[in-house]
Amino acid sequence: MLDGGHKLPFPDGILINGHGLNGASFTVEQGKTYRFRISNVGLQNSLNFRIQGHKMKLVEVEGTHTVQTIYESLDVHVGQSYSVLVTMDQAAQDFYIVASTRFTDNILSTTATLHYSNSNKAVSGPIPAGPTDQIDWSLNQARSIRTNLTASGPRPNPQGSYHYGLINITRTIKVVSSAAQVKGKQRYAVNSVSFVPTDTPLKLADYFKIGGVFRVGSIPDNPTGQNMYLDTSVMGADYRAFVEIVFENHENIVQTWHIDGYAFWVVGMNGGVWTPNSREEYNLRDAVSRSTTQVYPKSWTAIYMALDNVGMWNVRSEFWARQYLGQQFYLRVYTPVNSLRDEYLIPKNALLCGRAQGRSTRPL
Repeated sequence: MLDGGHKLPFPDGILINGHGLNGASFTVEQGKTYRFRISNVGLQNSLNFRIQGHKMKLVEVEGTHTVQTIYESLDVHVGQSYSVLVTMDQAAQDFYIVASTRFTDNILSTTATLHYSNSNKAVSGPIPAGPTDQIDWSLNQARSIRTNLTASGPRPNPQGSYHYGLINITRTIKVVSSAAQVKGKQRYAVNSVSFVPTDTPLKLADYFKIGGVFRVGSIPDNPTGQNMYLDTSVMGADYRAFVEIVFENHENIVQTWHIDGYAFWVVGMNGGVWTPNSREEYNLRDAVSRSTTQVYPKSWTAIYMALDNVGMWNVRSEFWARQYLGQQFYLRVYTPVNSLRDEYLIPKNALLCGRAQGRSTRPL
C-alpha cells in the first residue's frame, strides 16, 4: 500500500496483549501491589492508559527509575514504555482497564478486565473517560516525569551522580521532518534527506570498509530548506562527544523519535520554534533518561546525549509508515582506535549479506 503511494487507513481498533474489546483479563489478589509494564507498540497513535478506580504510581521509564508520582491516567506515545505500581485496594469486584487514542478526531478505545480473585461482581458502570485532544495536559504530564536521584541505577554509580547538566555541549544537531512527493510517490525525510536502504547493512559495510555503500556526512546537522532528495543518510559523530539534539515539529500531529543504542536526557520541550534562548528552560538536574521521546505539534523537544557507544545507530520516526518511507537516518559514532574497550568484536555468527557475503567474521 505504501509502495503504491497510499496512506495507511485509520486503525479499526486497539488491542491489549493481542486481544480486542474485553478480550484480555488480569487476575489479581485483593490487598497486593502489582507492577504493570505498559508499552505502546502501535503504528502511529498515542494512547492513554488508565485503570478504573485505581491510582498508578510511576516507578520506571525505559530503564530509568523515576520520581514516584501518582497518576490517574498515563499518555504513552508510540514506542514508549512505562512501569507503574498498582495496589488492589478496592472492593472485591472486576474493573475496567482502558486504552484510548489521543489527538485523533475519531477516538478509539478498548478495555480489558482487572479481575479480583475473590470478585463477586462483574465490571460495571461507565468506562472511565480519559483526555482526548488536550496538548497542554499531556505536555505538563511529560514534564512531571523526572529521574529519581535517590534510587540506584543500572550502573555502579548511583543514579543522579552523573551530572549531565554540567557537561559542555560539543555539538548541536537540529532534526526537522518533512513530507513531499519524490518521483511521483509519497516520501518522508529528515533535514530534506529521505532515507533509502542499501543492499548491505551499514554496520557491515563500515566494519569491512566496503566502499560505495554509504557516505558519512550525507545528511546535514541542520535543516537546509532545500527540496527533498533520496540518499542513504549517515551522519558522522565522534566517540565520547556530548551532543544536544533538537527535534522540531512543524506539523499538527504528535511525533515520536527513537535512537538505537542509547538513552538520552529529555532536557526540555515546549511550543513554538527552538532558539538558543530555549536552553534557559532546560531541566539540567533530574530530566528523565529514555530512548524514545515525543514532540508535540508546532513544538520542539531537546535532548542531551553522551556518545559513549561506538557503532552505526538508527535515528527514526516511530511512525512505522513514515520510517519505511524515509524518515530515518544513521548516526555513525566513530573512533579510529580498534579496542575491545570501545567496541566488542563482531559476533562469530553474524549474518553476512549483501556485499559482505563471503567475508569472514573472526577465528574465535
